[in-house]
Amino acid sequence: MNSSMPRKPIGISGLAAYIPPYRVWLEDWCNWTDNQWPKIREVVGRSFRVRGPHQSVYTMAANAVIRLIDQYDVDPNRVRFLGLGTESSTDNSAGAIIVKGMVDQALTARGKPPISRRCEVPEFKHACLGGVYGMKGAIRHLALDGAGSLAIVVCADIAEYARGSSGEPTQGAGAVAMLLEENPKLAVVDLIGSGSASDYRIMDFRKPMLRFCGQDRSESHQVQDFPVFNGKYSTTCYIDETLNALNDMYERRKLNSIAHLRSLSTLFLHRPYRRMPETGMAVCYLFALAKGTAEDRAELASYCYESGVNVDVLLAEMTSKPEVSDLAGPERHQTEAYPMTMAVLSAFRASRHYRHEILDKLRLGSDTMLDLGNLYTAALPAWMAAGFEQALEENSLSAGEEVLTLGYGSGDAAEVIPFFMAEGWREATQKIRFADSMELTIDLDRQQYEALHDGRRAKGLDYVPRNEFVIDRVGESDSRHFSDLGIEFYRYIA
Repeated sequence: MNSSMPRKPIGISGLAAYIPPYRVWLEDWCNWTDNQWPKIREVVGRSFRVRGPHQSVYTMAANAVIRLIDQYDVDPNRVRFLGLGTESSTDNSAGAIIVKGMVDQALTARGKPPISRRCEVPEFKHACLGGVYGMKGAIRHLALDGAGSLAIVVCADIAEYARGSSGEPTQGAGAVAMLLEENPKLAVVDLIGSGSASDYRIMDFRKPMLRFCGQDRSESHQVQDFPVFNGKYSTTCYIDETLNALNDMYERRKLNSIAHLRSLSTLFLHRPYRRMPETGMAVCYLFALAKGTAEDRAELASYCYESGVNVDVLLAEMTSKPEVSDLAGPERHQTEAYPMTMAVLSAFRASRHYRHEILDKLRLGSDTMLDLGNLYTAALPAWMAAGFEQALEENSLSAGEEVLTLGYGSGDAAEVIPFFMAEGWREATQKIRFADSMELTIDLDRQQYEALHDGRRAKGLDYVPRNEFVIDRVGESDSRHFSDLGIEFYRYIA
């Protein structure tokens, strides 16, 4: 084997989404629950989507995949890798093969060939990072034994929180499918120049199976998947893992951290709600200033002065390596791992640099994301899809330009991956149709929302599915000679 042979670039050639139509306006939700709308609007967003009574993570994933095949005229026989990234799967054995089965059924009904029988069908799970791990797995497949073929990775999730919890306004549901290949048409993914970080955080955000015991599914097909989480501690974990993943990338690429951050015009991060990526990148910017030139450190010192923090104390904190998992307990989970940094962050937010270095770089697609809620694994690719469409309208990206992405999964892990826009990114973006996927909406009243959320039948929903998969029924047999207990059976409605 000639190791000096140049590798073909591998990356993303297309994106397609399925967003359920059922929408809850957060201003309405605030009125129902006596929450403060101005605060929710500023920190969280405008609205979120809810899965329908005949929808699951698998139907949404299949809907996104069939749209991807249609919109990009994909030859199914060339697809040799179909990965599913999710933390909402309800089958502990099968994964992406369920999605493949639905898609094959629809393709065959149309008189088209099914996805290749030689297709690999893995499922990737690590909280919200499963889709990014799926993308990395697909790229490695295309670089080795799958060279010359196509890969699809679909990120699909249902973010649900108990009514009355702090996470309730950050709910969401949807799926985004990615088409990957050699010589990509949308963006080259630079895995060699990426950064990784992981650390076990005990109780950041978990989904133990014990939560499912005793659930009543007699009125609907839904399994309630409310996580065990601790909000402030989760924010601390997100920030710390982002810092470590970025540092890994800086070291791999031998980059000056503050110079590199300033050179970028566009960033996409995992987005559980509006404020989280803003906070994460702002902290990373402050840490980068500390490693910069005398002028950079002077800028950092000005924020310290405004916030009443001693700059030497701040620098000592930034060079420390706090054991975040030590905060994972009932007595300390509200404690900051970087208290001085968070105090200085308030002064930075009030500065003119904050808009230019943080908000402007998170701008593309950000307004659209205010109406999605948290899509877990699909949050990052959804933001990218919305952002690329806005960039197309504004002509604000160029071929070869670096776009930095951050995937994050609670528990705890992060991946910082550079994307470089391809020559054909404009033509590929025209086919995404992300805005179209959000057009169909059914606004829920309080009774309808609470019924769908709680797994009860909702009255007055007149939505008729078209060109999508639904749950037809759930098996109930559990006899000696035949059992289909709990297995979902699907139907494609043309």
